[in-house]
Amino acid sequence: MLRKIRIVCASFFFLFITLLFLDFTGTIHAWFGWMAKIQFLPALLALNTGVVIGLVVLTLLLGRVYCSVICPLGVFQDIVSWIAGKRKKNRFRYSPALSWLRYGVLALFLLALLAGIHTFVVLLAPYSAYGRMAACLLAPLYQWGNNLLALWAEHLDSYAFYSTEVWMKGISTFVVSLVTFLLLVILAWRNGRTYCNTICPVGTLLGFFAGYAWLKPRIETSKCIDCGLCARNCKASCIDAKNHRIDYSRCVGCMDCIEKCHTHAIHYAPAQAGTKTDTPANGNEVDRSRRRFLSVTSLFATTALMKAQEKTVDGGLALIEEKQIPARHTPVSPAGSGGMRHFAQHCTACQLCISACPNQVLRPSSDWERFMQPEISFERGYCRPECTRCSEVCPTGAIRQITAAEKSSIQTGHAVFIPENCVVNNDGVSCGNCARHCPSGAIQLVPVSPDEPESAQLPVVDEERCIGCGACEYLCPARPFSAIYVEGHERHKII
Repeated sequence: MLRKIRIVCASFFFLFITLLFLDFTGTIHAWFGWMAKIQFLPALLALNTGVVIGLVVLTLLLGRVYCSVICPLGVFQDIVSWIAGKRKKNRFRYSPALSWLRYGVLALFLLALLAGIHTFVVLLAPYSAYGRMAACLLAPLYQWGNNLLALWAEHLDSYAFYSTEVWMKGISTFVVSLVTFLLLVILAWRNGRTYCNTICPVGTLLGFFAGYAWLKPRIETSKCIDCGLCARNCKASCIDAKNHRIDYSRCVGCMDCIEKCHTHAIHYAPAQAGTKTDTPANGNEVDRSRRRFLSVTSLFATTALMKAQEKTVDGGLALIEEKQIPARHTPVSPAGSGGMRHFAQHCTACQLCISACPNQVLRPSSDWERFMQPEISFERGYCRPECTRCSEVCPTGAIRQITAAEKSSIQTGHAVFIPENCVVNNDGVSCGNCARHCPSGAIQLVPVSPDEPESAQLPVVDEERCIGCGACEYLCPARPFSAIYVEGHERHKII
């Protein structure tokens, strides 16, 4: 029964966390957006003390159930391992813990977090790794399926579905997601929870607390017949059946061993006085590992405090050249992020805001210093002043939640006019698109010749009023580079 309860809860979390990255309507976020905010590392970076303490207390009570129920990357590995188990049963075996690797990776992770080496951090963050796989690999398939349903519904004169544009937002992020997917599938197919118990920093940290959990799977030696079924079905490879010991720092509380034990020698129960069933495998090694872990605990505490489809024709006649991204000296970060420095320190590149953006202005950066973290570009849309979706879904606090009124007063950048790109100068036509669509009234048209009011007019930007929404850049008809573009601000201003 415990295993069935765990599977139902894990399926619930896995399904709706996945849908957070697939849903382009915003419906799922309204009901289940909290699931992203109770992930361990996002809650830590957001300084969500209640969630962090709650997850630690949960681990001290029940063991590493976070890894087998709440974490989508852990559940994904369980699914792959379960499929592999259909072909070959009883395929696991006990292996000693690689404590030097586990705590070494955790120490490097915390140092990178503290030093601002964000690429290393985002690659190892478990929730973000799964988010990138869902957003880059699964979302396009989901959207193509939606578009097929929309096409079918259109033939039936129904508007229950509407088509959405499918495009690759970042090649480098796609490649990283694909490599991560293949690596995890291979490891989980062959050895179950190898990644969780050797590389994942969250798993290592919670594994330390799990060693002191109140409820644990415990082996009753008087009933054990040494069949070894528990060890051969333990995907964490943490049961030493010969010595009747369990390494609780690696046990994820999946209850598979309890399900497989025919003699009911394994129970999920609190410790009993005078019993010897609580001793973990390789006790001396684990004790040394804990001492090594304590050497980085102060670093962890310090870190916790410091971080908180393409349109190609015009009316079916003329080809439209695709717009190219201008060379911005400073990238544009979303309103609510405060600026690039705060954003880079807190963002784990989970791609949730990119998936949720209805205006398609967010995409992952290919710059090494901000690798895979979102930045704004305006080739497919502009950042509408009334839209605050990214701030609503961000689980790490990298984009604080703001209102539409607050967003209209935040200056994320300013427009810069490039006269040599303007169609007024190059083609001798009148335009004014940028001034006509500027929501803040920061662009005015002035005559090229002040003495001739009827002469061609060019835009002039009032940088103090511009909020950097990108409407001018997106709607500029100049190709391939817009005649006006947005230059980002390192630190956002309130106007």
